[in-house]
Amino acid sequence: MVKELRSSRNALRRGPVIALALSVALASVSPVAAQSLTDRFKSLFGGKSDAPAETKPAPAPGQPPADDDVDCPQVTVRAGASTYAAAAPGKQAVGNDVRFQATITKMARECVRNGGEITARVGIQGRVIAGPAGAPSSIEVPLRVAVVQGGVGEKVIASKAYRTTVELPEGGSVPFTFVAEDIVYPMPSAAVADSYIFYVGFDPQALSPEPKPRARKK
Repeated sequence: MVKELRSSRNALRRGPVIALALSVALASVSPVAAQSLTDRFKSLFGGKSDAPAETKPAPAPGQPPADDDVDCPQVTVRAGASTYAAAAPGKQAVGNDVRFQATITKMARECVRNGGEITARVGIQGRVIAGPAGAPSSIEVPLRVAVVQGGVGEKVIASKAYRTTVELPEGGSVPFTFVAEDIVYPMPSAAVADSYIFYVGFDPQALSPEPKPRARKK
């Protein structure tokens, strides 16, 4: 009876210690990645990545609006491009054949007028989760950012594919972030500016090697 009481007491003492160790381990899955994520989004937003956007006061009468508020389209995920899953060769990325899946969780943008052009930075934040089929330790995530004039007969103004590498621990789940720094397009007229939009999403074609230029005939 005495041994059973001692065993129960020891188990109760170890319980909080084990729980604390698990909570610390979960909180520190990838501190380097988390710090990089926060720093890069701070650079884009000018504040904390998880903080709500500040409401800026309207310009005084007769004064032009601030450059970063001029003609900066809203950013949204292209329909059908919010997730990206991969499987082993010859398999479909469903069920137990999924090696990993990436999702987009947050976007942001920043625009600056430069003469007759708009220079934009578009930030994408997401997460990669290892699948039951076993994920590789390093993953290339394919992304695309496009500037589109919406409405009847949608028109693509600018579009560019990107890749970002994510280090994924075995059976893990890690955040990723990417900021497209080189989005440049002609400043739209006032008549169509409101119809412009930034589309972001995963684009597996971005992983395909670029076609080699054709050799010129002599």
